Amino acid sequence: MEKRDFSAEYKTKIVLEVLEGEMMANEIAAREKLNPKVLSNWKQEFLKNAHRAFTTSKEERQTAKELKVVQDREQELMAKVGVLTMENDWLKKKSKEVLGYEPTSRSGFKS
Repeated sequence: MEKRDFSAEYKTKIVLEVLEGEMMANEIAAREKLNPKVLSNWKQEFLKNAHRAFTTSKEERQTAKELKVVQDREQELMAKVGVLTMENDWLKKKSKEVLGYEPTSRSGFKS
């Protein structure tokens, strides 16, 4: 039997359903084709780490801020690459129209 990989979102959804108590854990496990022991392990892990939902360390907040800065910079650079690519393509097209051939790069090879 192959091992299945479940997302954190899926595990959370299933564990919350178990905690709501409307269905027995064994019923949910059967419906989801999970081993009841796996579901029990997810529940234990969820409860053990529940406090993390309400705490964020200073280091985690700083890391999140730094990540946001890096992602914003990456977006800016990707936009600039897009603009430069379009300008380069337009210049190649116009050069070919004016010169009658596509100019080569400085290295002597067509790009």
